[in-house]
Amino acid sequence: MKKRIITIERQYGSGGSIIGKLAADKLGINCYNRQILEMTAQKCGISPEYLETAEENVPTSFLYSLLLSANPSRSIEDNLPLSDKVFLMESRIITDISNEEESFVLVGRCGNYILEEKGCFSVYIYANPEDRIERAIKEYGIAQNKAEQIMKKADKRRETFYNVNTGRLWQDKDQYALCLNSAELGDELCAELIVKAYRKYNGIE
Repeated sequence: MKKRIITIERQYGSGGSIIGKLAADKLGINCYNRQILEMTAQKCGISPEYLETAEENVPTSFLYSLLLSANPSRSIEDNLPLSDKVFLMESRIITDISNEEESFVLVGRCGNYILEEKGCFSVYIYANPEDRIERAIKEYGIAQNKAEQIMKKADKRRETFYNVNTGRLWQDKDQYALCLNSAELGDELCAELIVKAYRKYNGIE
């Protein structure tokens, strides 16, 4: 199966969002990242920040939530906690985009799981904690005394959201086609390697 869609999971401070945008620009395709959260928030009529809070408070697995939805007077989805509703709505938005666009880059949001049947080229971006903290301070403007705490919290939120909704382990590198250490390689080279591997895999010159 051709894998025209690139999905990127990334550790906080690894530069995955920047690398995803660089790769998309090199390929001349769209890159979706926080836009998915903003689209979901608009549909819900609430702020993106509130939805991010919901992602941080994932109470149970998606399938388990379905089993617990016992109120016959309401739909199954009505009974789900907000965190699961967020995942469902984001999944629909991502699926709709995949039906409209043959190729794009998707950063985060369990993309490799949601788009698995469509075929996607999955990438994992990581780096050592020291380099990620340094990036958070220099590029994200995070206070030095808060950078490590914010990094750990962000990683935990992403890991929990991914693990709960997919039944997989976020940091299990066996599930990704390409894993890159951005601290060792740099953002530009990471993007070039993604593009080269993507084109080679899909037979694109």
